[in-house]
Amino acid sequence: MRHQIVIAGILFLTIFGYSQDPTSLKSQVAKAITELKEFVAIPNDALNDDDITDNLIWLKKRFNARGFNTTELDTENHPLFFATMPMEDSKPTLLIYMHFDGQSVDSSKWNQESPYTVVLKKPTENGFEAVSFETLDDDIDYQWRLFGRSTSDDKGPIVMLLNAIDLLKKDGKQLPFNLKVILDGEEEKGSKPLPMAIKQYRELLEADFLVINDGPMHSSEKPTVVYGCRGITTLSLTTYGPAKPQHSGHYGNYAPNPGFQLAQLLATMKDTEGRVTIKGYYDGIALDGATQEILQSVPDSDAAITQKLQFKSAEKVGAFYQESLQYPSLNIRGLGSGWIGKQARTIVPESATAELDLRLVPETDGKRLKQLVKKHIANQGFTVLDHSPSKEERLSLDRIVTVTEGSVTDAFRTSLTNEYGQFLVKMLGQAFNDDVVQIRIMGGTVPIAPFINELQIPAFIVPVVNPDNNQHSPDENLKIGQLAYGIKTFYQLLSTQKQ
Repeated sequence: MRHQIVIAGILFLTIFGYSQDPTSLKSQVAKAITELKEFVAIPNDALNDDDITDNLIWLKKRFNARGFNTTELDTENHPLFFATMPMEDSKPTLLIYMHFDGQSVDSSKWNQESPYTVVLKKPTENGFEAVSFETLDDDIDYQWRLFGRSTSDDKGPIVMLLNAIDLLKKDGKQLPFNLKVILDGEEEKGSKPLPMAIKQYRELLEADFLVINDGPMHSSEKPTVVYGCRGITTLSLTTYGPAKPQHSGHYGNYAPNPGFQLAQLLATMKDTEGRVTIKGYYDGIALDGATQEILQSVPDSDAAITQKLQFKSAEKVGAFYQESLQYPSLNIRGLGSGWIGKQARTIVPESATAELDLRLVPETDGKRLKQLVKKHIANQGFTVLDHSPSKEERLSLDRIVTVTEGSVTDAFRTSLTNEYGQFLVKMLGQAFNDDVVQIRIMGGTVPIAPFINELQIPAFIVPVVNPDNNQHSPDENLKIGQLAYGIKTFYQLLSTQKQ
């Protein structure tokens, strides 16, 4: 253990080489841990209005203490939290986006009493073992982790920013940027008020570039800059059999089975290698040589991915993982019909439903893709409805599908040659003396397109949390070393002059 502590100390000095006082630096990480414990202790279920209000109170207090001017920006639902440092016209302006709401929790799935009480754990051969926080008084092991809801997504990054501000002030650093921070309380449920709010508060949010600190670093744990993210929309498909479930002995072979109808329909949407067969689905996408070079520079291991996820062969939408993310996806995220498992019954079900999500790229419009899917369904001989069928419709139509559409969150992608992107890559490379992973577009979705569309600014994702953080899942966690990494990242970002 002593050997691990020495190594951790060396890493600490390497990360925070700008200060000659390791005791001060160590106390800053300890302060960040204490502050994160306090922040996580405030429940932040995106579906609970009172939770969001309580978090807004905490944020206002903590940002004000650092010298920010803060306000709440009213929207059609929860307000956005906005903070800014005093502005100077001669400086470019940086806008930072994060969110403070979290996914709902099922405490019974967590290996601790409460997801909102941070637990310190050290890695063992069989997983993780809880450790008393008192052990951090003298030494900090950067491999140990903090377990709790939103430790990584996004309360941890918010605390990193606050503590970087503390160190910047302590070191007497002047910010070369005007700094604005916007924090979202509805990201985990789609940020529906965001597009209208950005239009309403356009002048207040004006900036030269946007940095999003959400999501995990690349699996290599190297410094990472992401130039875009896919958008998303959804479809729900329901097919119908008898008006009520019927005894399969009496009516099997006679009453149409909605499960088979739905399975047959879904099977027409992809070929055996996973490519979408719907006409026009991939239109508009072209990957030139320079783009391929960037995609192939990402240090992924397709073999490691298949090993981790435990499947033999990947789908063939792209030749490798990063290439696959450049195309829109069509995913079955859920299926249901009748009863299964111990509740299984010998019936012909009344209906079957498939929930689909469609991940979007900038070349593909979500509304257009949904129309292509619906046209494809109609071409398979189904009548497409936007409502549950009436008795008259059931009696007059053979194959019915009810299609319910979800809203569209657009994709975004900033040019790989953008000057602010080049600044971020250079800044991170110098800060950590390492190659920076540049990802053209990530697979997940962050609701950033409204900022780009309205403010007309470049945007970049600079993730600061460990790739195996279990965000959205039980046992979400943050490596203590990532607190150090994130504080360093914000410190360098906010103290480095763009050339």
